[in-house]
Amino acid sequence: MADKSDHVNVGRAIVSHGAVSEGKWAMEDVRLREIRDDELVVRMVASGICHTDLHFGDQKEGGYGVMYPSIKGHEGSGCVVRVGKAVKAASPGDPVLLSFSSCGTCALCTSDHPTQCLSFNDINFLGGPDYTLASSSISNPTSTSTNTNSPTIAGRFFGQSSFASLSIVSEQSVINVKGLVQNEEELKLLAPLGCGIQTGSGTIAKLAGAGVEDVVAIFGMGGVGLSGIMVGLFSSSLYPWMKFPRSWGPLATGWLQFPEEEGAAKICNCKTIIGIDKVASRLQLAKDLGATHTINTASLPSLAALIPAIRALTPSKLGPTITMDTTGHPHLIATAVEFTAPRGKILQVGTAPMDAKLEIPIFEFMVQGKQYIGAIEGDSVTSESVPRMIGWWREGRFPVERLVKFFRAEEFEEAVREMKEGRAVKPVIVW
Repeated sequence: MADKSDHVNVGRAIVSHGAVSEGKWAMEDVRLREIRDDELVVRMVASGICHTDLHFGDQKEGGYGVMYPSIKGHEGSGCVVRVGKAVKAASPGDPVLLSFSSCGTCALCTSDHPTQCLSFNDINFLGGPDYTLASSSISNPTSTSTNTNSPTIAGRFFGQSSFASLSIVSEQSVINVKGLVQNEEELKLLAPLGCGIQTGSGTIAKLAGAGVEDVVAIFGMGGVGLSGIMVGLFSSSLYPWMKFPRSWGPLATGWLQFPEEEGAAKICNCKTIIGIDKVASRLQLAKDLGATHTINTASLPSLAALIPAIRALTPSKLGPTITMDTTGHPHLIATAVEFTAPRGKILQVGTAPMDAKLEIPIFEFMVQGKQYIGAIEGDSVTSESVPRMIGWWREGRFPVERLVKFFRAEEFEEAVREMKEGRAVKPVIVW
């Protein structure tokens, strides 16, 4: 029988022993190692499921970041159980939302671009051994081996591994939402803000700098794409920015102007917003959320037919000024590069295969002045972007609830299946 301390050391987790499509994810009891000075233990309330979880959890071991056994999940929400002695972001009992992690000290992190942290890949994709199976760690209680309880299951995926009821979390992944989130029901709903939703909204509003004259086209009407649709809809003249100090501490109160020198995104009422997908229900949701036009690629005779179809919907007939790809499919990306207007921006958000290549006609690309921009997490500083999105949601301008479908944690296989089939836009598992 477990000792009295086990309730803060043992939890349930979806452990990846191999590809999810091969049925190699399983709900199991796991024991946490002791935390380090800059780590927290968080009791998870909920976690969104993102395509990145599947990208790294549905492949054969050996590719970069693909390791088994491991625990995925990177859109977590929960309450702090305990903290390392150097942690300042939160205290036991505080509600938190979780996002990506970063080193916090490199040139990119210190210039407010932590999404391009020089150690981003290693920190977020590799993590480290954090857990043991609870059954194996007590299977031989008389053993004197120092390796009996050594962690064998990789955690800290994106600094959090939120597919666990109890998880070790890096401080850099934590956004303290005390005073912003009122109860666990809101924590459940807002869990996906930490990745997919901030990626879509930040890419359109901040990285692309979308304005009232822009024509926006978005490939893929999943959680990321639909978040881009929503943020492209409403005008900065109708909504004030919400500012919290980067040093965090007690939350500021009231609505304050977000100064331009802080790198604030400009949210504008874009002239034309085009949603592109092959699932009719998602295209209808895109219209409901503000898309002025949609295109169902399943109805087109060929991918080449998409180019004149897109251009015909733009006022200039030259194509969109901003195109965001959330699919990662090289042929779609190449098509986006072609149909985007001269001086337009193509923002790459979707995760492509590691060995994928994109051929660009260099002379034509130069003459037309187009830009192809890699985008991660919407170039977000999460201590600003997450409170801001909560503010939009409270004002009724960012209806996250239209994207989310809840599943019990034990139903994770059904949640993954519905996401793959397009029946669930943003599945959220609840612990």
